[in-house]
Amino acid sequence: MIVAEHLRKTFPGKGKDKHPVIAVDDVGFQARDGEITGLLGPNGAGKTTTLRMLYTLMRPESGRVLVDGIDVAADQAAARRALGVLPDARGVYKRLTARENVRYFGELHGLSSADIDARTRALAEALQMTDFLDRQTEGFSQGQRTKTAIARALVHDPRNVILDEPTNGLDVMTTRGLRGFLRQLREEGRCVIFSSHIMQEVAALCDRIVVIAQGKVVAQGTPDELRAHTGRDNLEDAFVSLIGSEEGLHA
Repeated sequence: MIVAEHLRKTFPGKGKDKHPVIAVDDVGFQARDGEITGLLGPNGAGKTTTLRMLYTLMRPESGRVLVDGIDVAADQAAARRALGVLPDARGVYKRLTARENVRYFGELHGLSSADIDARTRALAEALQMTDFLDRQTEGFSQGQRTKTAIARALVHDPRNVILDEPTNGLDVMTTRGLRGFLRQLREEGRCVIFSSHIMQEVAALCDRIVVIAQGKVVAQGTPDELRAHTGRDNLEDAFVSLIGSEEGLHA
């Protein structure tokens, strides 16, 4: 389970006035085990900044993050062990094969060779990677790179998974396969958070949705709750209504 409480993050301003830019302002939500929680918002809404604070890449100026009860600021190492992360920048080591990429990350986590082999087999099957597992990653397609990055992020079998726009740039069949993999993670009882600005993605996958606009949480709840709150039958219409309003739903 991941809990975000009153997160705030600003960046230095540019130009003559130099006023700081508020990227995230009092963001808070819970992502539960056995559920997929979606961070939904337009580009520049603060989704990636929020995720970076969740997985310890950035330190919030105020507020806190708890991962399975661990205060991220107090024990980053323990929090990282409980997290599997697909960041927005997900390059792979081009001179290594997909298997070697996964093995390297397993070794960083202190796993035994036998455990790395077992996890690699399981992930390769789940992510449909077996046909390119032993190929050098230079020249991989976007989908193959993404699958390799996800496999190495999950090699240590974390209970909490954070994915920043995991299907960005993928073809239809790869996207369908990845959606099935995310559902499998949910069925295993893991906590899954992913960000997206693609409405169909969120509607197809998420148990709960956190809508972020201009750095703030403007609504959160199940898809049905968001539709009911806005009086719209269509989730896309509900989203447009929500990001145009500062009124929030806290279900």
